[in-house]
Amino acid sequence: MKKYFYIVGIPMLMLISCKKSFLELAPLDSANVQNFYNNANDVRVAVNAVYGSLQTPGQYGDVYVQVAEVRSDNTMNDDFGGNLAAAELDQFRMTTSNGFMSSVWNDTYSGIASCNIALARIPDVTMDETLKNRYIGELKFLRALMYFNLVRTFGDVPLVLNEVKSVQEGYEHNRVKKEDAYAQIITDLSEAEPNLPDSYADEDIGRATKGAAKSLLGKVYLTIKNYSAAAIKLKEVIDGGKYQLLPDYASLWLTSNENSVESIFEVQYKKGGTSTGSGFYSLFLPYNSGSIIAEIGFANGRNLPTQDLIDAYEPGDLRKDISISPGYVDNGNFVNEPYTLKFRDQAFEPFDADNNWPVLRYADVLLMYAEALNDVNNGPTTDAYEMIDAVRHRAGLNPLATGLSYNAFALALEHERQVELAFEGHRWFDLVRTGRALDVINAHFNGSIVVQDYQLVYPIPQSEVELNPDGVKQNPGYHF
Repeated sequence: MKKYFYIVGIPMLMLISCKKSFLELAPLDSANVQNFYNNANDVRVAVNAVYGSLQTPGQYGDVYVQVAEVRSDNTMNDDFGGNLAAAELDQFRMTTSNGFMSSVWNDTYSGIASCNIALARIPDVTMDETLKNRYIGELKFLRALMYFNLVRTFGDVPLVLNEVKSVQEGYEHNRVKKEDAYAQIITDLSEAEPNLPDSYADEDIGRATKGAAKSLLGKVYLTIKNYSAAAIKLKEVIDGGKYQLLPDYASLWLTSNENSVESIFEVQYKKGGTSTGSGFYSLFLPYNSGSIIAEIGFANGRNLPTQDLIDAYEPGDLRKDISISPGYVDNGNFVNEPYTLKFRDQAFEPFDADNNWPVLRYADVLLMYAEALNDVNNGPTTDAYEMIDAVRHRAGLNPLATGLSYNAFALALEHERQVELAFEGHRWFDLVRTGRALDVINAHFNGSIVVQDYQLVYPIPQSEVELNPDGVKQNPGYHF
C-alpha cells in the first residue's frame, strides 16, 4: 500500500537546515527553529522532513544507488565519454572534484543535521511521552542509517551528533576513525529499537519499526565482523514472525504491493506532481532508448546489467526474466541493450513515479543470517542451509548441495545475494565487507582496469578538504 506520510514535512527541511556544505549545517533562521517545536504536530512534521531527506539525489534518489551498485560487477553506466561523474564512478577513475561525492556528502549530512536539530528540541516539547520516545527512536534509526551509508562510502567521517549553530563550530568536527562512527551507529540503533513499534497502520505505514532497527543493526554487526552479535540480532527478526518471503518474486516489484510482508524498510515515494515521485525506471533505462521505454521522460543509462550479472543466473532461475529485459524494440528492430525491470511504473511526469526504494527486505535478512552462522561456526549449519534454500526455492531452484566447506558456502551466499538483490544497492558493499572486492572486480575488468586497495573507499569531496584541511584530510590515493 502506498503511503506518503512525510510529504508535508519536506519544505520544513529547507527551513531548518542548509545543504551547501557540511560546515554550514546551522539553521537558516535560528528564531524560526526555536519557535517551531511547540506541540506533537510540529514534532511530526520535523520527523517527516528527515524521512523526506532520504529522497534527495545524494541519498536514495539517485547517486547513492550508483555508489553502492554501479561500482560493482553487477551493473554499469552508459559511458558518455569525458570525465563525467557517472563514467568516473563506473570506471574507477574518480577525482576529488567528482560531483557525485559532493552530492552524497552534502545530502546525507543535511539529513543528519535535520535529525540533530529535532533530537535537540523534541525532549522539551509537551506531548505524549510514548509518542515522543517513538519519534526519537525513528530519528536515531534514520541517523544511524545515514551514518552507515557515509562510513561505508568514505571510511573515516566527521561524527556530528549535535546541532551545529555556527560555521566556526563546524570546523571543530573533524574526521573520526570509522570504528568510532560504527560505535555510534550501534548506540543509536540500540537506543531506537525498544521505542519503535513492531508495525504501523494507515498513514504511518513506512516508518521505521523495531524490525528495521534490528535488521540494520544485524547488517552493521556483519560489516564490522562481529558475527555472533549479527547472528543474534538477525535471528530476533526471523523469530519475531513479522516478516516473510512473498511467494512470487515478481510481486515484489508491483507498486501496488509496496510495504508488503517482505518489506522491512523502504524509502517512500509518491507520484503526482508534488516533487515526491521517484525516477528509478527512467534512470535505469539504456541511454539510447530515449523515451521509447520510459514513454514519459527519457532514459539516463544508469544501473544497467553487466554481462557478468546476466550470466550469473542459474538455468531455471525465475528471477532472471523478472529482473532483466534483454532489450527493446525501436522502429520494429530489436535493440540488444538489457535493462532492469524491477522499477517499472508509468510516470506522472518525467522522473515522477511511484516506485519505493527497498533498503531492507526479508530475503536480505535470511541471507545475512546464513552468512553470520557460517562465520560463527566456521562452516554452514542446518539453519544456514535453510535460510539460503528458502530464497532459492522461491526462485525455482533446487536446494544447495550439503556438506559444503566454509569457503564454498561463503561463495554460494555471495552468488545468491548477487542475483537476489541485483540492482538494489548491495553488491559493492557486500564485496567490500567480505574482502572479495579486488578479486571480483579485477576479474570483471580482465586487465582493462586495475582496481587498487585505496579505491575500496571513495574520495572526500575536494571542497570539504579545502574548507577544513586540518580536520578533513583526503583519503590516500586520490587527487584533484
